Amino acid sequence: MTSQDIYRSKLIAIDEAVSHIQSDNDVIVAQCASEPQGCMSRFHIVADRVENVRVFSVLTLKEYDFYMKKEMKGHFELASWFHAPGSRAALKAGTGTVTYVPNMLHRAATDRIHAHRPDVFFGTCTPPDKHGFVSLSLGITYEKDVIDHALLVILEVNPRLPRTFGDTQVHVSKVDYFVEHDQEIPALPAPVPNETDLAIGAHIASLVEDGSTIQLGIGGIPNAAALALKDKKDLGVHTEMLVDSMMELYEMGVITNDKKALKPGKFVTTFAMGSRKFYDWLDDNLAVEFQRGSWVNNPSIIALNSKMVSINTCISVDFTGQVASESIGPNQYSGTGGQSDTAQGAVAGFDGLGKSIIACASTARNGTLSTITPTLPEGSAVTLHRSHVDHVVTEFGVARLRGRTVRERTRALIQIAHPDFRAGLTEQAGKLGYL
Repeated sequence: MTSQDIYRSKLIAIDEAVSHIQSDNDVIVAQCASEPQGCMSRFHIVADRVENVRVFSVLTLKEYDFYMKKEMKGHFELASWFHAPGSRAALKAGTGTVTYVPNMLHRAATDRIHAHRPDVFFGTCTPPDKHGFVSLSLGITYEKDVIDHALLVILEVNPRLPRTFGDTQVHVSKVDYFVEHDQEIPALPAPVPNETDLAIGAHIASLVEDGSTIQLGIGGIPNAAALALKDKKDLGVHTEMLVDSMMELYEMGVITNDKKALKPGKFVTTFAMGSRKFYDWLDDNLAVEFQRGSWVNNPSIIALNSKMVSINTCISVDFTGQVASESIGPNQYSGTGGQSDTAQGAVAGFDGLGKSIIACASTARNGTLSTITPTLPEGSAVTLHRSHVDHVVTEFGVARLRGRTVRERTRALIQIAHPDFRAGLTEQAGKLGYL
């Protein structure tokens, strides 16, 4: 049989693919722009015959029936490595169908495989090429590791996906079933930075030297940081998530990847999401290399980059430097993601020139709450241990915490807090014995 014959022999309808889900299965689905939306939108049709099915995902993009409806409790549970609006809404509604999986991104797949071998993997891919290889396209953060271990692999074929390079290729013989589903690729609108974001972005840019290798995410603050980097030279990219702003800096000549110590000349990433223009740019682009999250986000690998700068955002920071980026008190809001991975890897850089930057606006809830706090709210998850914190940035400046005492940290953080809260924070610091 030719590879095309093999592919055609494995083609099934979406509902037939979903019928392979059985009670007590661990089902893992691809994340973000790689989400198999055709299949996931039909998971609920088997609810009447299955129990205790766990669906593992990151940043689930749509509010699927299998976890949004209360009647799915006991049948399906969304086990999220990183919450998105849908999973947060289900938690708020009390459906009892959503839980969180504590993790560090570079170990998300391997830790879960250690806990329970995946039963079914649903992902997306391009149509096969003439040699019988499909491309997993926009993400292999955990997808490739899961494919290697899952008992059943089902891929949703979307001809609109870009063909990407690195470790994204899978031969049709390694896949159990294919379904064809032509749809627009999920896009991510670029947030427009506000005045506060732009001020924070300028402070971040002041810490980035020419020739640095950067990790940068998505959101108003990272977008503002990207805008502020437009006058830099010879930047490189080693990042968990690749987004439009990096393409734009490349087209401006700011990012060249020429000065990188690790994989010079290449963008290195583990997943990507952005605009249609961005996806077209990624298609057959040899300048971009996708690798597994277990490698890209491994702190020891990140540390091999020259002048590595990790840029992440948070919800709040306490006087000792503890960073909460994923929960508001005990309420899980998002996830650890790669923050701990990249922050630790950057400061461990082989050349001693790496930096980790944690950024946030100085206030929340329309200016009524300081994000610089004496202690984190009770129940908060600590995303980045205080021993790993380097630079903290707000619109009011930069606090350098690495190697400093609690007293020094407290003073530095109060200086970048909103002026309306500094007197009160100083008083509280005195009561705690921090000043």
